[in-house]
Amino acid sequence: MTGIPCTIMRGGTSKGPVFLESDLPADVSTRNQMLLQIMGSPDARQIDGVGGAHPLTSKVAIVSPSTRIDADVEYLFLQITPETGAISDAQNCGNMLAAVGPFAIERGLVDALVGETVVRVYLRNSDSSAELVVQTPNGRVTYNGDAKIDGVPGTHAPVLQRYFGTSGAQCGALLPTGQPINVIDAVACTLIDNGMPSVLIRAADLGLTGYEAPEELEAEGALKKRLEAIRIQAGSMMNLGDVTEQTIPKMCLIAPPRAGGIISTRSFIPHRVHQTIGVLAAASAAAACMLPESVAAGLAQFEPSESGRVDVEHPTGALTVELQWAGDTVVHTALLRTARKIMEGIVFS
Repeated sequence: MTGIPCTIMRGGTSKGPVFLESDLPADVSTRNQMLLQIMGSPDARQIDGVGGAHPLTSKVAIVSPSTRIDADVEYLFLQITPETGAISDAQNCGNMLAAVGPFAIERGLVDALVGETVVRVYLRNSDSSAELVVQTPNGRVTYNGDAKIDGVPGTHAPVLQRYFGTSGAQCGALLPTGQPINVIDAVACTLIDNGMPSVLIRAADLGLTGYEAPEELEAEGALKKRLEAIRIQAGSMMNLGDVTEQTIPKMCLIAPPRAGGIISTRSFIPHRVHQTIGVLAAASAAAACMLPESVAAGLAQFEPSESGRVDVEHPTGALTVELQWAGDTVVHTALLRTARKIMEGIVFS
């Protein structure tokens, strides 16, 4: 058996192992096989590894020093499908990104300042960048604090995320088709990429309320089949090619908000239903809500003159997104997350 250094961390509402790239095999095929053994895939239970038997807890973050003048570290995210063992680098994960800053400081890749430390991150998955503001009182990372995010019990130290270049990061444009609405299989859809390629559909157009519990939606086989057919067609239209084996685009059902947010969401990732909503999926949904001719028109509730800060509702609460626009393009996205180091040691494959 091969043992390598590993830190298990919660980032936002996700969880998984975080590695230094230098500790992993350089050959991608060898690396991926090692990660599958570490996670315990393919197996729906991931009983023989550290994976948590759900897409939200079957994630891997790989961190390395950066030679770029605009970044301190580089971050590669890998999504592992528990039951199939498929590994995808086609998307970012803003939740796991929250763990990258503290990890980079604790592993000596970034020097800590007293008070707060800004970690500049190059996101390899999307060729974009982000800044993470990490709490470092007395020059050391702390995970204790008063910040609370829905979907995670308790309070923790805040990690402010500032994203740059999210608009069209993976599809080439905020609206990859150039249209606010495309009709696929007789269903009106908004195809959008503000950091996460997403397909927004009005829940009512599928005979749903949009307030169903995740397990209710997961039990609807016909619904999932219909959404998958739309997703595959949308992927091609969004310049993503054949997405049959990919985890993007995400599918998002929307309904009028019920708790003071801008919109209510049920996000498919893409075959399981998110217990909350992905960070960048929320950023894409929020951006769609601000487009007057998208499928969110008439559902979204916000005042155009107000701040770009809005709450995107999800099954267990809401996620706050702040958007800065320049004309018809998003130039800056900010969100608040938290992270926690769970364990550190040697993991075996």
